[in-house]
Amino acid sequence: MDTTTEAGPWATAIRQRRKGLLQRLCLGAACALVFSPVLSWSFAVLWVGGYFLIQLLDLLILAPINNGRTEHMGRVRTAAAYFILVANAAYFGSLSVALWLTAGALGGICAAIMLSAGAIYAVINAPRSRLVMGLTIMPQFLYLAATPVFLAGVGAPMAYCVAVGTAIAVFVTYCLTLWRQMERAREAESAARLEAVRRQGQAEAAMESRSAFLAAVGHDLRTPIGAILSGAVELERGAHDAAARSQARLIADAGLMMKALLDDLLDHAKIEAGRMTVEQSDFDLRALMAQTLRLWQAPIRAKGLKLRIEGAASLPRGVRGDPMRLRQILNNLLSNALKFTQAGSITLRLSAWDEDAGGHALLIEVADTGPGMSADQVARLFTPFDQTTAGVSARHGGTGLGLSISRELVGLMGGRLTARSRPGEGAAFTVAVVLGRASATAALAPVRDDTGRLPSARPLAPAAAPAAQAPVMADPERPAAAAVSSGQAPVDSLEDEAEEGRALKVLVVDDHDINRRAVQLILAPLGCDVTSAEDGMSALIACQAEAFDLIFMDVRMPELDGRETTRRLRAAGGPNAAVPVIAVTADTSPEDVEACLAAGMNYFVPKPITPQALLGAVQHVLAQPDAAAEAEAAAA
Repeated sequence: MDTTTEAGPWATAIRQRRKGLLQRLCLGAACALVFSPVLSWSFAVLWVGGYFLIQLLDLLILAPINNGRTEHMGRVRTAAAYFILVANAAYFGSLSVALWLTAGALGGICAAIMLSAGAIYAVINAPRSRLVMGLTIMPQFLYLAATPVFLAGVGAPMAYCVAVGTAIAVFVTYCLTLWRQMERAREAESAARLEAVRRQGQAEAAMESRSAFLAAVGHDLRTPIGAILSGAVELERGAHDAAARSQARLIADAGLMMKALLDDLLDHAKIEAGRMTVEQSDFDLRALMAQTLRLWQAPIRAKGLKLRIEGAASLPRGVRGDPMRLRQILNNLLSNALKFTQAGSITLRLSAWDEDAGGHALLIEVADTGPGMSADQVARLFTPFDQTTAGVSARHGGTGLGLSISRELVGLMGGRLTARSRPGEGAAFTVAVVLGRASATAALAPVRDDTGRLPSARPLAPAAAPAAQAPVMADPERPAAAAVSSGQAPVDSLEDEAEEGRALKVLVVDDHDINRRAVQLILAPLGCDVTSAEDGMSALIACQAEAFDLIFMDVRMPELDGRETTRRLRAAGGPNAAVPVIAVTADTSPEDVEACLAAGMNYFVPKPITPQALLGAVQHVLAQPDAAAEAEAAAA
């Protein structure tokens, strides 16, 4: 027989038999021990010794295949392998002959049981290879076929002999059919596994394509949204009557609604792709709660509702976690309560205690006096794009993603978000999470008043001296709410600086004309001398021809991106090698921020661009040289 075509199945079956070596040894020893009273101890010992010797020869001859070195052997070794497989099975079955000759019909019963076990073992341990199965099962069948002859030899009636022969034929048919069914099951399992791998690959490719599409669309949509927000602010600034200001606020409201929807969709896509992460940093929990609630007081009061706060005194001050995501969760819950509550109050219950593991257990419950929900509605409450009640989207708007995203974020923090409600009794949402303890030696990071999901503008490198007040962004979901700032307004301070000397020379690098015009619009009241470049190469050429005070650099640009442009600018020396570079980007993950820092950028402003964030960034980077000079003078 040609072993080339049987190489794969042959090797598979041989290796399966190798796994059953211990079973064969135990089976042979057990049979000899059980039958020793009938066959004598000396015969049993000799038989077991011979059986073990055959197993050793089996291992030696088939070693190249068992060790995985090859699936093919030479002609001589292959012939020896065929012989040893037959000899192994034949030697085991030879014990049946001894039983017949020694114990007659009673020994024959034992022999039939032993041979049946040997045949079933051969069926199980010969996957994929008819050859291996045939060589190992044929001796057992031949010994079984001799059973009617032995019965006739001990004087059994012919009818009994025919009945036994028929039963053996049925058993042989059963064994062959069983092997075939097992092979079909293996083939089906293998095909299903391959199909599952193929479908998994397709799903992963589709998810990658979807993520890339959403990232590209999200990046491009932030450009017009930023222009809408910037333009609305400037329109409101220049409005001369209440009607014009109202129209400008309407445009800003529409832009912020678009931004909120886009943020929800991108967060949902990141969660589905398994790419959503939470950061770990020390922050002031009490300050975060106070700032968040301060921004919600006005809209809650405007709707005629009361905001009740319970248990705030139990909160620790310094904790470790993700303040931006925690604020996002709290904003979603308060927004949901405000949306569905027409009368009554919204209650925020806070509770915290020390955990044995070295953290703070935190419970946040937001309860409202809204219409409540049925058990079926609560069960579907956290399903994306499902707001549980017919017509609710038309009445209240939104995508229904807020609660779904909040639950996923709480899960990433190692906590749980649950809801309970009854019709007519309002609803209560509870966040249970454990926050780490803030480091005793680390200063708590200031909690910025940005309630959006994107980080506010912030420095990428440590300041040389105490930095200027961190920039402040207005609440992105309620433009009418005033941003809270303890420092001087960025616009006023920058206008003062512009009056003291020459106009600031600013280079704006962005492949979108809308973004360049938006930045120019925001900087226009300051009298800045703005130069534009539409790509990285144009920016480098402009930097060779003229010195600038400040550069705004888009990160994602075709051909030469913002990071590489900054690296080349720093490495080239020249008049702009040390000029502050502010990254303008929609990519605000920790990895992207670190990449901007490594490229030599000093600050970053997230898209969509808002006047507060952009002017705050300008104020911060321009304050650094003055702060450094003051520090050097004090040291001298």
